[in-house]
Amino acid sequence: MATEQMNTEQTNSQDISQNGPDVKIPEDALIIIPVREMVLFPGAIAPIAIGRPKSIAAAQQALREQRPVGIVLQRSPEIEEPGPDDLYRVATIANIVRYITAPDGTHHIVCQGVQRARILDFLPGTPFPAARIQQIPEPATNSPEIEARALNLQRQAIEAIELLPQAPPELVAMFQSTTAPGALADLATSFMDIKPQDKQEVLETIDLALRVEKVSKHLAERLEVLRISNEIGQKTRATFDERQREAILREQMATIQRQLGEGDGKAAEVTELTAAIAKANMPPEAEAHAKKELRRYERMPEAAGEAGMVRTYLDWLIELPWALPEEKPIDIKEARRILDADHFGLEKIKSRIIEYLAVRKLAPQGKAPILCFVGPPGVGKTSLGQSIARAMDRPFVRVSLGGVHDEAEIRGHRRTYIGALPGNIIQGIKKAGARNCVMMLDEIDKMGRGVQGDPSAAMLEVLDPEQNGTFRDNYLGVPFDLSRVVFIATANMLDQIPGPLLDRMELISLAGYTEEEKLEIARRYLVRRQLEANGLTAEQAEIEPEALRLVVKGYTREAGVRNLEREIGKVFRHAAVQVAEGTAAKVVVTTKDIATVLGQPRFEGEIAQRTSIPGVATGLAWTPVGGDILFIEASRVPGRGGMILTGQLGEVMRESVQAALTLVKSKAPQLGIDPSVFEKSDIHVHVPAGATPKDGPSAGVAMFTALTSLLTNRTVRSDTAMTGEISLRGLVLPVGGIKEKVVAAAAAGLKRVMLPARNKRDYDDIPQSARDNLEFIWLERVDEAIAAALEPAGAKVEAAE
Repeated sequence: MATEQMNTEQTNSQDISQNGPDVKIPEDALIIIPVREMVLFPGAIAPIAIGRPKSIAAAQQALREQRPVGIVLQRSPEIEEPGPDDLYRVATIANIVRYITAPDGTHHIVCQGVQRARILDFLPGTPFPAARIQQIPEPATNSPEIEARALNLQRQAIEAIELLPQAPPELVAMFQSTTAPGALADLATSFMDIKPQDKQEVLETIDLALRVEKVSKHLAERLEVLRISNEIGQKTRATFDERQREAILREQMATIQRQLGEGDGKAAEVTELTAAIAKANMPPEAEAHAKKELRRYERMPEAAGEAGMVRTYLDWLIELPWALPEEKPIDIKEARRILDADHFGLEKIKSRIIEYLAVRKLAPQGKAPILCFVGPPGVGKTSLGQSIARAMDRPFVRVSLGGVHDEAEIRGHRRTYIGALPGNIIQGIKKAGARNCVMMLDEIDKMGRGVQGDPSAAMLEVLDPEQNGTFRDNYLGVPFDLSRVVFIATANMLDQIPGPLLDRMELISLAGYTEEEKLEIARRYLVRRQLEANGLTAEQAEIEPEALRLVVKGYTREAGVRNLEREIGKVFRHAAVQVAEGTAAKVVVTTKDIATVLGQPRFEGEIAQRTSIPGVATGLAWTPVGGDILFIEASRVPGRGGMILTGQLGEVMRESVQAALTLVKSKAPQLGIDPSVFEKSDIHVHVPAGATPKDGPSAGVAMFTALTSLLTNRTVRSDTAMTGEISLRGLVLPVGGIKEKVVAAAAAGLKRVMLPARNKRDYDDIPQSARDNLEFIWLERVDEAIAAALEPAGAKVEAAE
């Protein structure tokens, strides 16, 4: 094994950049990584620490090109920059299975040996060692003598493993399952504690009989050392048993002293713990378990290593809020006032929360549903949970599930592990100090899945009202009642939540805010919050309403208000500088000051410019951070009827383009399009922002409209956006995300939106301000889309500047 071992718990995986140096290594050559004090054998997997810049560059180049490397031992470990003469000539071809950068900046690679190779000559002019090699195949085994020696080597290896202290049983199984003499010799050498030069000698021995003989000789020497060490260990254990006997006698003496009334410090501690257990109001099973552990702790010597672990466990049992506190009746009027004071808009969502609280008031012992707020970042999901806690007058605790990939983070670690702790659920309840707290499970859609188990499966018991009354944490080992905890979850995307977990929750969707809602939220909450955050008062700084509107309209285009708050913070920091310098007693920010502080507006009315020529349509898209507008551009060039698609389109959008083109061809006579155009032209469909992948079944209407606009030379109305999928029969099919898309259209300054008629059921979800500012056109067939979206034939077409 390598002499420098890697602590995988303190490392972070690093993605290797694709922008490395342009180095061309011939296909018949191998990238060489010199190593000190270790030899990698074929079939072995070992971590290697690399610190030289050339070695780091070599490993990263191999990862970028997905090619193997050559691991070769250098003759002297003191040489910092080894040359060809400083390296052995037999190396191991290896694949890099993992590249890791530790927090301290060191680099590690995990390599798997594949085959021996002989270095013929090194390549000149490369930034890292590279050489032409000759692969050395493994000789065939056809000799009874070699097989007999291999069996003897196998017995020696198994005996050596059995003499090792705490040897893993998997190692014995590994040697038992390895029958090939060459692989057996390499495996035994990999695990032997011998000099690197001796291992290199085994690596360079190609002849099987000679290789097995060398390894057997080394192993015989190690066996003799292990036998002697085992004898010494047995004598040491005998001495230790004698000391343990003395410790037991001292403990008995201490017990006699306590019975005589002399007492000691631990007796007082045990008395204190006994009283604490009695006051903790534990259930009978938990209390019996705590008393049993206390009796174990009382019998343990204070110097015993397990004593501290048992004491910590008892502290957890005592400090958990087992008893249910007196619950105050929920005041629905006060709850409505709190929700209205904390949140602007969201009327349907606040109404659902009031219904939830009313049911909890009338049926406190009932099994209430688990609410899950779903929406883009910054729309107020977490703050809604805080408002619910205030309305119920209960403690609020937040448990972040983003990035959780270990089941033990939910269920806790078993106490057999050093440093074991309860899971995040029990820790959150202890932090809240109440068994009926409001627990916010934040980012439930971002739980991972690792080799330690599936945390989303562990959450099934937590969120199931039928099971969480007897939730068993691995650390506690006794049931804990979670039925009185009010669980509220948040998520950005539902696709990443497993179906069984999604079934446990009631979904409440939060879409983005309109411009007027953002303006009102900024006026009521964000301005005051940023004034306090920057050490200002309303008498020292003020922002005019029109300036605030300009910030909302020209500098943010998001579903929530998080970025808007950042921009307001920039404005007030600029004002704070003037107040702190004493150049102004009060700063009033006007529209003229906004450009000075925030720069030129980032979002302008580009729709009219983009759609001023035929072949451009404005679509609507749904993203994990809210709705957005999407431009579909089509162009025609001389060709042979081909189709060109660009803009990082996914498979679904590519199929939408094909379906739209087929539909245009089938309706060419009705649309006044010469069919010969399709045979003499290539059509190029492009969706700008090509660096952003785009996919989803909602662009069919926009694709069809853009192609029809191009081929009929009629522009699409610049105030109109559309969404919907199409069929080859010309039907407009329903799509999802209507609320988010319509809000995005209103924020972009559009006046008309064309939606599938079968999406009328989503009309009630659209905010009232968006309904008032937009004209809705409901489509049954694509003919209606053409009639509503295209300018009349013969209208003047202006070229885009």
